[in-house]
Amino acid sequence: MTNNTDSVAVNIIKKIILEIAGPKYGKSKFLKKINRRGNLLDVGCGNNSPYKIKTKCPKIHYTGIDIGDYNQNKPNLADSYITAKPENFAETIENLPELFDTVISSHNLEHCNNREKALNAMIKVLKSGGYLYLSFPTEASVNFPGYRNGCLNYYDDPTHKYLPPDFFETINTLKENNMEIIFSSRSYKPVPLCMIGFFLEWKSKKDKETKLGTWAYWGFETIIWAKKK
Repeated sequence: MTNNTDSVAVNIIKKIILEIAGPKYGKSKFLKKINRRGNLLDVGCGNNSPYKIKTKCPKIHYTGIDIGDYNQNKPNLADSYITAKPENFAETIENLPELFDTVISSHNLEHCNNREKALNAMIKVLKSGGYLYLSFPTEASVNFPGYRNGCLNYYDDPTHKYLPPDFFETINTLKENNMEIIFSSRSYKPVPLCMIGFFLEWKSKKDKETKLGTWAYWGFETIIWAKKK
């Protein structure tokens, strides 16, 4: 019972810290900008993503798509949950019967067989004036320390394909498809989380595990916000 109580307390503390020190251009802040009563497509929606997004935006119509229903140890609150084969992933997205106010792809592109095709499909199903959130490992992560549970070096995750997505190629694809770049960072290092990561780096290294702020300290994430013109 004590361990469960401690775990709940730690999670509450983390939520408070993230609310105060959370990155200005992280996914949580992005969810505050979008149409919270509109249609949202979450591309790569494992790891309790339906639960996390629907608890923040309960009135949003949530559609998730992934290659399987995995790492869902919370109630799956998706209004629609689609599984697709990896070889047909992009086609499944572009053939969805509706358009979306928001599309989120959080650490999904690096798992796709055909990244450009998948990205083009996401843009295709986005409404005019709709918002797109992209995050994926920075290209420099191939040289980051490894191994750490939670992924720090790109190759820590055996399901990552090829090299990390190319930042400039991704930006060019967006611009060529009538997307306005609202924010982009090739290696995002939000200062408050970066400072936390700095002080916890010794423990992250010792435990071989990413801690709160580890990704920010190393600038592990590429983050892009875009809007369809």
